[in-house]
Amino acid sequence: MLKLSRRFFKRLTRTISTPLPRFTTRDMSSSEIKYLGQEEAQNIDKELFDEYGFSVDQLMELAGLSCATAIAKAYPVQSMPKGPGGVLVCVGPGNNGGDGLVCARHLRLFGYRPSIFYPKRPDKTLFKNLTTQCEKMDIPFLSYLPSEPGLINDSYSLIVDGLFGFSFKGPARPQFQEILDTLKKVDIPIASIDIPSGWDVEKGDSEGLKPEFLISLTAPKQCAKYFTGRFHFLGGRFVPQNLALKYSLNLPSYPGTDCIVELKMSHD
Repeated sequence: MLKLSRRFFKRLTRTISTPLPRFTTRDMSSSEIKYLGQEEAQNIDKELFDEYGFSVDQLMELAGLSCATAIAKAYPVQSMPKGPGGVLVCVGPGNNGGDGLVCARHLRLFGYRPSIFYPKRPDKTLFKNLTTQCEKMDIPFLSYLPSEPGLINDSYSLIVDGLFGFSFKGPARPQFQEILDTLKKVDIPIASIDIPSGWDVEKGDSEGLKPEFLISLTAPKQCAKYFTGRFHFLGGRFVPQNLALKYSLNLPSYPGTDCIVELKMSHD
């Protein structure tokens, strides 16, 4: 019995000491990472929920924090020209909008002054809770989006685009198409969450929004190949290594304890 216990202990020790698979640490450009199509991105999300036990609100919190952290790195609050940290966060009715609400809350904690435009609010507990959290932190909600781009330019230094995510299939409904048309006319930078809103997830949209900033979540989507802005970040440090290996995501290492990594633009 004692010998059996020792053999078991040795096997257990070898199992524990076996190193986990590691992501590559090379300086990776955005062209070397796998770009996901719409169906594959949906399948990965489904596995995160069904196989790995993540909840929607858990991933939403991680994604929103990643977005706010990347924005703070690209646009430090002290550098904003329209006063300290004036940011307009436009959010839609789906999970991308939920990411935007979480992002707004963290931006407020980081010292920014976000305002939220939330034209269509779903009747779900998760989104109601996210809204309450923002309201309790004195983040104002706009009742309408000014149709005159100049008013937006004069009031804010940055727009966060959280209207549509990778489940979007166009065309946008008239209410949201009007919003997109207004945002296309503004002069201040736009920071898009995962997908520039209104873009085809795989083909992009040469006539759509032209964000200066994009944060891809989990892994870049195929439309990110057509992104030509200044800043491209990845936020996906929640992806289990076995899942990344299964889908050959070829993800880069994240520096230190950071939840984001800036990707080298392929057109640089």
